[in-house]
Amino acid sequence: MLQILIGYAQAQIAVKAETLYTATTSPIQNAVVLIEGGKIKAVGKAADITIPPNYKVIQAKTATPGLIDARTLIGISGILNISIDQDQLEKSSPVQPELRAMDAYNPNEALVKYARDCGVTTIHTGHGIGALFSGQTMIAKTKPGTTDNVIIKPLSMLAMTLGPSVSGNYSSPGTKAKEVSMIRAELIKAQDYQKKMSNKDSSKRPAFDMKMDVLSQLLKGEIKALITANSSVDIMNAIRIAKEFNLKLVLDGAAEAYLLIDEIKKAKAEIILHATMARNEDDMLNMTRESAALLTKAGIPVSIESGQEAYVPKTRIVLYEAALTLAFGQTFEEALKSITINPAKLLGIDQRVGSIETGKDADMVMYDGDPFEYTTHVCNVIIDGQVVTENESCK
Repeated sequence: MLQILIGYAQAQIAVKAETLYTATTSPIQNAVVLIEGGKIKAVGKAADITIPPNYKVIQAKTATPGLIDARTLIGISGILNISIDQDQLEKSSPVQPELRAMDAYNPNEALVKYARDCGVTTIHTGHGIGALFSGQTMIAKTKPGTTDNVIIKPLSMLAMTLGPSVSGNYSSPGTKAKEVSMIRAELIKAQDYQKKMSNKDSSKRPAFDMKMDVLSQLLKGEIKALITANSSVDIMNAIRIAKEFNLKLVLDGAAEAYLLIDEIKKAKAEIILHATMARNEDDMLNMTRESAALLTKAGIPVSIESGQEAYVPKTRIVLYEAALTLAFGQTFEEALKSITINPAKLLGIDQRVGSIETGKDADMVMYDGDPFEYTTHVCNVIIDGQVVTENESCK
């Protein structure tokens, strides 16, 4: 049975782990992590760290940093799978970059708790696939609370899509060429808007436009273009768009990225890879479960996502998706990085989360065995120094 514990906010905690995986160093045997004031105070071998008498001690077989889901819809897409809790895609228009994820996010949604109980402490969530510009994404901790209290970044990226899901939702665009032309048209409008807004004469500036303002931030490189593209054709279209408008490109899904390794590296595109156990269908027909290993070996950092599911329970868990990559050529170290430090760097939050280091947020997960073994249990989850999950089956 999983329980949410609410009594340890800003507690003084000592985590004792037989094996500690920090995500940035070699594993530490017989390790101790001291937590105070929501931050990691000390990390090292038990022989080198004295635990003060007033610290709450948590024992664990193994421990890792809090897991990071690099791309999810939870908190916006709900567990009930009915219209009232499905806010991830507004279908009134294929171009709506002004939609804010924070306006739809529910931090107390059951799926957020489900992910938290499975060790996910930070999520990159927001508007989903299926529109040319579906809206903005945000970064949040999965701890209980109000939206304002759990958000790390209210605006992280702009979610975009290339592929058949767009034409399936709207009468136009209906083809790949039309998709690209419509995206280019909007970005050209934004360039013009940006130029006019920079006029020194304020009387000649246009009225503020929410849509154009967000696209201007995209053009200036203040936010990244998160483009869902799975087929090689769509991936190359995303790369061309990014090159033409000098966008910071993050490829989402990227099912056929293994076919375009040189092109992706030349474009300096980052990748949030589809869930390892995703289905080989539609524009993901040619996906391979070896992608994480192939891209990593080619020098492309991989971040693994839970992605989007159309059916209950509406989400995957990145712990298991990363675990499966080990069966297809990935190393333990790289699998752990794909759900910790890699997405932290991609999201620009690695100074706070993604690894167990002194001074970082005290986000940790404790297990009763190998984290990637299916029979292992998540025993405790700590977010910002607060024990938010305790699994009684571990006792």
